[in-house]
Amino acid sequence: MTSSAPLGLQGAYLLGERAGHDELRSRLLDVAVNLLITDGPDSLTMRRIATEAGCTTTVIYTMFGNREGLAEALYLEGFERFRRYLEAVLQRRDPLDHLRALGPAYRQACLAEPGYYSLMFERAIPGFEPSERARTLARAALNIFDRVIADCISAGHLIPTQPRKIADALWAAAQGAISLERAGHLRDGRTYEAVTTATICCYLVEKN
Repeated sequence: MTSSAPLGLQGAYLLGERAGHDELRSRLLDVAVNLLITDGPDSLTMRRIATEAGCTTTVIYTMFGNREGLAEALYLEGFERFRRYLEAVLQRRDPLDHLRALGPAYRQACLAEPGYYSLMFERAIPGFEPSERARTLARAALNIFDRVIADCISAGHLIPTQPRKIADALWAAAQGAISLERAGHLRDGRTYEAVTTATICCYLVEKN
């Protein structure tokens, strides 16, 4: 049973403290990823980040532990931002329409977050290897694909198989096109649309 009683001064203080902590953490990550874009990985020192953010290095060490902890936090923040882009896609009545709508949202996330993208997929910080826990959490951030694909299978649109199998194939196709686009080999999103559409078509149930 939940209580509707007021939080009281202590509860309000704790909520405010947590909100302040989250705001500071978000600001530090923004500073770090902007430094990564503008000045490269060598700029990601605790002192440089503290100077840019207007705080002490002690705050950063307390929050992230060390440079490796900061890199992993950036890695996970990138996937969290991608998750928010995907979750913002309006749900369609037909799950296949919803799946098709997720593709452009994923491309938008990749292009809108170049710093995070480079860290997540292009080894922008030499030597950084995300932990197995971080990799698991990162993939979980994209679980909306698994869920919508499962709905498509249940609705008879896609062949019965493990949803993750289709999701990973779609992810691989999307990443290939995005990488070429970011490298300047593709001028727009038409190839991205073509390869992601073709991947979905590979798993469509043939209608008589």
